[in-house]
Amino acid sequence: MIRTVVLDVGETLTKDDRYWAAWADWLDVPRHTVSALVGAAVVDGRDDADALRLLKPGIDVGAEYRAREAAGRGERLDETDLYDDVRPALTALRAAGVRVVIAGNRSRTTGDLLRALDLPADLIVTSGEWGVAKPSLDFFHRVTGVSGAPAHQTLYVGDHPQDDIFPAAEAGLLTAHLRRGPWGHWWADDETVQRVADYSVDSLLDLPSLVNPSWGRPGPG
Repeated sequence: MIRTVVLDVGETLTKDDRYWAAWADWLDVPRHTVSALVGAAVVDGRDDADALRLLKPGIDVGAEYRAREAAGRGERLDETDLYDDVRPALTALRAAGVRVVIAGNRSRTTGDLLRALDLPADLIVTSGEWGVAKPSLDFFHRVTGVSGAPAHQTLYVGDHPQDDIFPAAEAGLLTAHLRRGPWGHWWADDETVQRVADYSVDSLLDLPSLVNPSWGRPGPG
Protein backbone atom coordinates (compact mmCIF):
# COMPACT_ATOMS: atom_id res chain seq x y z
CA MET A 1 0.00 0.00 0.00
CA ILE A 2 1.35 3.42 -0.99
CA ARG A 3 0.18 6.22 1.29
CA THR A 4 2.64 8.96 0.29
CA VAL A 5 4.29 9.84 -3.02
CA VAL A 6 7.42 12.00 -2.90
CA LEU A 7 8.73 13.51 -6.11
CA ASP A 8 12.11 14.82 -7.21
CA VAL A 9 12.19 18.22 -8.94
CA GLY A 10 14.56 18.53 -11.90
CA GLU A 11 13.54 16.39 -14.89
CA THR A 12 10.75 14.90 -12.80
CA LEU A 13 8.49 17.93 -12.36
CA THR A 14 10.45 20.58 -14.23
CA LYS A 15 12.38 20.70 -17.49
CA ASP A 16 16.03 21.65 -16.99
CA ASP A 17 16.25 23.65 -20.22
CA ARG A 18 16.12 27.05 -18.53
CA TYR A 19 18.45 25.92 -15.72
CA TRP A 20 21.30 24.91 -18.03
CA ALA A 21 20.70 27.75 -20.49
CA ALA A 22 21.14 30.23 -17.65
CA TRP A 23 24.46 28.66 -16.70
CA ALA A 24 25.64 28.73 -20.32
CA ASP A 25 24.76 32.41 -20.64
CA TRP A 26 26.44 33.23 -17.34
CA LEU A 27 29.66 31.44 -18.31
CA ASP A 28 29.46 32.92 -21.82
CA VAL A 29 29.56 29.64 -23.68
CA PRO A 30 27.17 28.28 -26.33
CA ARG A 31 24.17 26.52 -24.85
CA HIS A 32 24.76 23.43 -26.96
CA THR A 33 28.22 23.11 -25.39
CA VAL A 34 26.71 22.88 -21.93
CA SER A 35 24.10 20.40 -23.16
CA ALA A 36 26.79 18.21 -24.69
CA LEU A 37 28.90 18.22 -21.51
CA VAL A 38 25.88 17.44 -19.35
CA GLY A 39 25.19 14.53 -21.68
CA ALA A 40 28.75 13.33 -21.27
CA ALA A 41 28.35 13.48 -17.49
CA VAL A 42 25.18 11.41 -17.78
CA VAL A 43 26.84 8.70 -19.83
CA ASP A 44 29.84 8.64 -17.51
CA GLY A 45 27.66 8.42 -14.40
CA ARG A 46 29.11 11.67 -13.06
CA ASP A 47 27.57 14.60 -11.23
CA ASP A 48 26.00 17.19 -13.54
CA ALA A 49 28.04 19.96 -11.89
CA ASP A 50 31.07 18.29 -13.49
CA ALA A 51 29.90 19.86 -16.75
CA LEU A 52 30.44 23.30 -15.20
CA ARG A 53 33.84 22.27 -13.83
CA LEU A 54 34.93 21.23 -17.29
CA LEU A 55 33.96 24.63 -18.63
CA LYS A 56 35.60 26.52 -15.79
CA PRO A 57 38.18 24.43 -13.91
CA GLY A 58 38.19 25.18 -10.20
CA ILE A 59 34.76 26.79 -10.30
CA ASP A 60 33.04 27.24 -6.96
CA VAL A 61 29.49 26.49 -8.11
CA GLY A 62 27.91 27.90 -4.95
CA ALA A 63 29.85 31.16 -5.21
CA GLU A 64 29.00 31.51 -8.89
CA TYR A 65 25.34 30.87 -8.11
CA ARG A 66 25.38 33.66 -5.51
CA ALA A 67 27.10 35.95 -8.00
CA ARG A 68 24.36 35.26 -10.53
CA GLU A 69 21.70 36.16 -8.00
CA ALA A 70 23.52 39.34 -7.00
CA ALA A 71 23.66 40.32 -10.68
CA GLY A 72 19.93 39.78 -11.07
CA ARG A 73 20.45 36.65 -13.14
CA GLY A 74 19.32 34.09 -10.62
CA GLU A 75 16.80 31.31 -10.96
CA ARG A 76 13.50 31.72 -12.75
CA LEU A 77 10.63 29.25 -12.81
CA ASP A 78 7.11 29.47 -14.15
CA GLU A 79 4.32 27.29 -15.52
CA THR A 80 6.15 26.72 -18.81
CA ASP A 81 8.93 24.91 -16.96
CA LEU A 82 6.57 22.17 -15.74
CA TYR A 83 6.04 18.97 -17.67
CA ASP A 84 2.47 18.65 -18.94
CA ASP A 85 1.64 15.66 -16.77
CA VAL A 86 2.55 17.30 -13.44
CA ARG A 87 -0.72 18.95 -12.45
CA PRO A 88 -3.07 16.17 -13.60
CA ALA A 89 -0.94 13.45 -11.98
CA LEU A 90 -0.57 15.24 -8.66
CA THR A 91 -4.25 16.11 -8.65
CA ALA A 92 -5.18 12.47 -9.26
CA LEU A 93 -2.90 11.28 -6.48
CA ARG A 94 -4.45 13.63 -3.96
CA ALA A 95 -7.93 12.67 -5.13
CA ALA A 96 -6.97 9.06 -4.34
CA GLY A 97 -6.19 10.12 -0.77
CA VAL A 98 -2.41 10.02 -1.20
CA ARG A 99 -0.18 12.57 0.48
CA VAL A 100 1.97 14.35 -2.13
CA VAL A 101 5.40 15.73 -1.19
CA ILE A 102 7.92 17.44 -3.46
CA ALA A 103 11.50 17.10 -2.23
CA GLY A 104 14.59 17.48 -4.39
CA ASN A 105 18.08 18.90 -4.70
CA ARG A 106 17.33 22.53 -5.29
CA SER A 107 17.96 25.90 -3.67
CA ARG A 108 15.81 27.82 -1.22
CA THR A 109 14.91 30.09 -4.15
CA THR A 110 13.57 27.14 -6.12
CA GLY A 111 11.47 26.12 -3.12
CA ASP A 112 9.87 29.57 -3.08
CA LEU A 113 9.33 29.51 -6.84
CA LEU A 114 7.68 26.08 -6.72
CA ARG A 115 5.37 27.10 -3.89
CA ALA A 116 4.40 30.19 -5.87
CA LEU A 117 3.08 27.90 -8.63
CA ASP A 118 0.40 26.60 -6.23
CA LEU A 119 0.98 22.98 -7.18
CA PRO A 120 -1.40 20.29 -5.87
CA ALA A 121 1.07 19.11 -3.21
CA ASP A 122 0.86 18.86 0.55
CA LEU A 123 4.48 19.91 1.12
CA ILE A 124 7.31 21.35 -0.98
CA VAL A 125 10.85 21.32 0.42
CA THR A 126 14.34 21.51 -1.06
CA SER A 127 17.80 20.39 -0.07
CA GLY A 128 18.75 24.06 0.32
CA GLU A 129 16.06 24.47 2.96
CA TRP A 130 16.95 21.25 4.75
CA GLY A 131 20.70 21.78 4.63
CA VAL A 132 21.26 18.26 3.35
CA ALA A 133 21.28 17.00 -0.22
CA LYS A 134 20.86 13.78 -2.13
CA PRO A 135 22.34 11.21 -2.33
CA SER A 136 22.95 11.49 1.43
CA LEU A 137 20.82 9.04 3.39
CA ASP A 138 20.11 11.89 5.79
CA PHE A 139 18.08 13.52 3.01
CA PHE A 140 15.91 10.42 2.70
CA HIS A 141 15.56 10.13 6.46
CA ARG A 142 14.18 13.67 6.32
CA VAL A 143 11.83 12.50 3.56
CA THR A 144 10.55 9.74 5.82
CA GLY A 145 10.12 12.27 8.60
CA VAL A 146 7.76 14.44 6.54
CA SER A 147 6.07 11.58 4.69
CA GLY A 148 3.38 10.94 7.27
CA ALA A 149 3.75 7.23 6.47
CA PRO A 150 6.32 4.50 7.12
CA ALA A 151 9.17 4.22 4.64
CA HIS A 152 7.73 1.03 3.13
CA GLN A 153 4.50 2.91 2.34
CA THR A 154 6.30 5.91 0.85
CA LEU A 155 7.17 6.00 -2.85
CA TYR A 156 10.05 8.19 -4.04
CA VAL A 157 9.89 9.13 -7.73
CA GLY A 158 12.92 10.37 -9.65
CA ASP A 159 14.95 10.15 -12.83
CA HIS A 160 18.47 9.83 -11.41
CA PRO A 161 19.69 6.39 -10.27
CA GLN A 162 22.57 7.60 -8.06
CA ASP A 163 20.72 10.54 -6.51
CA ASP A 164 17.20 9.14 -6.34
CA ILE A 165 16.67 5.42 -6.77
CA PHE A 166 19.65 3.80 -5.05
CA PRO A 167 19.78 5.91 -1.87
CA ALA A 168 15.98 5.99 -1.50
CA ALA A 169 15.89 2.20 -1.71
CA GLU A 170 18.73 1.95 0.79
CA ALA A 171 16.70 4.13 3.16
CA GLY A 172 13.83 1.65 2.91
CA LEU A 173 11.56 3.66 0.63
CA LEU A 174 9.71 2.30 -2.36
CA THR A 175 11.08 3.74 -5.59
CA ALA A 176 9.85 4.54 -9.09
CA HIS A 177 12.39 5.32 -11.79
CA LEU A 178 11.07 7.83 -14.31
CA ARG A 179 12.19 7.57 -17.93
CA ARG A 180 12.55 11.31 -18.43
CA GLY A 181 15.41 13.67 -19.09
CA PRO A 182 19.01 12.63 -19.82
CA TRP A 183 19.51 10.42 -16.75
CA GLY A 184 16.07 8.88 -16.92
CA HIS A 185 16.41 7.82 -20.53
CA TRP A 186 20.06 6.75 -20.45
CA TRP A 187 19.77 4.58 -17.33
CA ALA A 188 16.22 3.28 -17.76
CA ASP A 189 17.28 -0.09 -19.18
CA ASP A 190 20.26 -0.57 -16.89
CA GLU A 191 20.00 -3.96 -15.16
CA THR A 192 20.89 -2.59 -11.73
CA VAL A 193 18.35 0.22 -11.98
CA GLN A 194 15.66 -2.23 -13.09
CA ARG A 195 16.51 -4.59 -10.25
CA VAL A 196 16.59 -1.93 -7.51
CA ALA A 197 13.60 0.17 -8.56
CA ASP A 198 10.22 -1.16 -7.46
CA TYR A 199 8.57 0.46 -10.48
CA SER A 200 9.58 1.96 -13.81
CA VAL A 201 7.31 4.64 -15.26
CA ASP A 202 7.26 6.64 -18.48
CA SER A 203 5.01 9.41 -17.18
CA LEU A 204 3.80 10.80 -13.87
CA LEU A 205 0.35 9.78 -15.07
CA ASP A 206 1.45 6.18 -14.44
CA LEU A 207 1.61 6.89 -10.70
CA PRO A 208 -2.11 7.03 -9.78
CA SER A 209 -2.60 3.45 -11.00
CA LEU A 210 0.16 2.32 -8.63
CA VAL A 211 -1.85 3.51 -5.63
CA ASN A 212 -5.27 2.79 -7.14
CA PRO A 213 -5.25 0.08 -9.85
CA SER A 214 -8.71 1.16 -11.05
CA TRP A 215 -7.54 4.68 -11.88
CA GLY A 216 -8.04 5.60 -15.51
CA ARG A 217 -10.26 2.64 -16.32
CA PRO A 218 -13.63 3.41 -17.88
CA GLY A 219 -16.56 3.09 -15.51
CA PRO A 220 -19.40 0.65 -16.05
CA GLY A 221 -21.32 1.43 -19.24
